[in-house]
Amino acid sequence: MSAQDIRIGIAGASGRMGAAVAAAVEDRAGLFLSALFDQPGSEGQMVGGRALTTQDAALSASDVIIDFTIGSASAALARLCADRGGPALVIGSTGFSEADDAATVAAGARVAMVKSGNYSLGVNVLLGLVAQAARALPTYDVEVFEAHHARKVDAPSGTALMLGRAAAHGRGVSLKDVEVRARDGLTGPRTPGEIGFSVLRAGGIVGEHSVILAAEDEIVTLSHSARDRSLFARGAVEAAAWLAGKPPGLYDMQDVLGMKR
Repeated sequence: MSAQDIRIGIAGASGRMGAAVAAAVEDRAGLFLSALFDQPGSEGQMVGGRALTTQDAALSASDVIIDFTIGSASAALARLCADRGGPALVIGSTGFSEADDAATVAAGARVAMVKSGNYSLGVNVLLGLVAQAARALPTYDVEVFEAHHARKVDAPSGTALMLGRAAAHGRGVSLKDVEVRARDGLTGPRTPGEIGFSVLRAGGIVGEHSVILAAEDEIVTLSHSARDRSLFARGAVEAAAWLAGKPPGLYDMQDVLGMKR
């Protein structure tokens, strides 16, 4: 470790994403893997040849924490980091309740934080394309399809919701006012202007997302396929490198990639 290296701690280090993030940190010049931690009581367990530490010790040893856990745990961690005045946070968790999401956003006013439902460069470009397509094709039906592995606990995925919000933004409406997250039974004809969601959970699918814009005589499909979760880990690590030293505030991957105008 050099004096200039950014110290990175990893929450949820025992999970699959935690392991992928740790590997990405160690491959990235200018970063130092300072601490791994997980649920209380896991201290001392070995993960990838390193012992898990306590949350307090990890926060004290790190400039930035990367967190791919669950919404409730991320909200608690965000509040704690805000109260302490740091470290900065990169949050990739999904499945937030409204209360946990609000608490996380509020914490972002007091500590530097990047929060995104997806850390892929391709997906973040796709968001802009979806907004443009929805704006240019205002009468087309919009359906967001997503598929993930059988172990994923939330639906629709955070990325699917991001895509739905992008389509709604393109049309100048709130997603909450037009979203349909499930259909069952005699639902009647589709309501014009609604944005629907379809979900698949099976096997080891890393992540598939498509936005379908359909008229009577044509269908436009914008899609992204993730082949390896290291894709998201590398994006989160780049976000951490960008975030270090930034003033308190809630940022997203559009900020990290310089895509906001």
